[in-house]
Amino acid sequence: MNANQAVNRLFLMATAPFLGMMIWMLTVQTSQLMPAIPQLLKLDSPAFTLGEETAAMEQQLEQAAEDSSSIKTTIQKYFDTYTKSAEDVSVMLERATAQTGRPALIFDNRIAAAFGQPVKHAASANIDLKLYSFQDQNYRGYALKAELKTDKAMKMALGGDKLGKSETTLAAANRLGAIAGVNAGGFADANGKRYPTGNTIQNGKYVYGFFPSGDLVFVGMNGDRQLIGGKFDRQDQLDKLNPQFGASFTPILLQEGKKQTIPVKWMTSPYRAARTVVGNFRNNQILFIVTNGSDDRGSSGASLAELQDKLQTLGVQDAYNLDGGGSSTLVWGNEVVNQPSDGRMRAMPTHFVFFK
Repeated sequence: MNANQAVNRLFLMATAPFLGMMIWMLTVQTSQLMPAIPQLLKLDSPAFTLGEETAAMEQQLEQAAEDSSSIKTTIQKYFDTYTKSAEDVSVMLERATAQTGRPALIFDNRIAAAFGQPVKHAASANIDLKLYSFQDQNYRGYALKAELKTDKAMKMALGGDKLGKSETTLAAANRLGAIAGVNAGGFADANGKRYPTGNTIQNGKYVYGFFPSGDLVFVGMNGDRQLIGGKFDRQDQLDKLNPQFGASFTPILLQEGKKQTIPVKWMTSPYRAARTVVGNFRNNQILFIVTNGSDDRGSSGASLAELQDKLQTLGVQDAYNLDGGGSSTLVWGNEVVNQPSDGRMRAMPTHFVFFK
């Protein structure tokens, strides 16, 4: 053994204890590390925690999808119910609209059954005016039915707009631009002038004060466009009815649909004549009837009893006689509809006129 080998052996013998110790330490560390490896692979590691959260989110999404489907179904049911309700309401409105028009149709059919179809008709937001021509057994007549929709639909004209003056119904209608007109109350002549008799009201005011009615009957319209009339001993009795315009004549034919006693004088002097009468229906429409009469001798025209019967049959509630004979005049536009018994129109101090 040479010197080098002797040195190497000495070095190995010197370091052997140190090498053994290092090997032992490595062995101990490895044995201690091995049990820790499964710990690193536990299920509650970050990787496995993320998986659980993902699964939970998936469950929530599935539940949300189910809830959304349920909400959509509920909304669809409400929508279907609303659609069906809307359709039902539409049908109900159509039926209601049709039913609303039925009373008017029935009413007009009843009038047409008595007079035939209207020969003239004017309709606007202001008025609905129908003119009828009819032939009764003993006389020829004309009916003017008016539905007054506004306060401007009808008024009373004073002859020449001045007390004491007179004009024909056609002249009054043309002067005021009216579509139709009917003669109104009675008159008396004095000093070459013609004055309305009895209580006469224009624009809500008495033309020349109040007079106890006596034999005369006031006939006019109130502020609600309703026909009013009757006999009044005191002004406050008439004022309670809120008259806006009107004139006076006689007699009363119907009250609340019941016939009133016609004075013998008016039953016989004359028995038949050209007549002008006015009445109202329950729906507040008003009806004028004007009849032809060739003279004042009592053998031509209508009797008041005949007109009273006709008005009652038509369902008229209150009815009044207006000035007749040569005064009876009905005009439409620029035409005289009836045949005045004087052979020409008579100038009168009061006229009822209608505006389209």
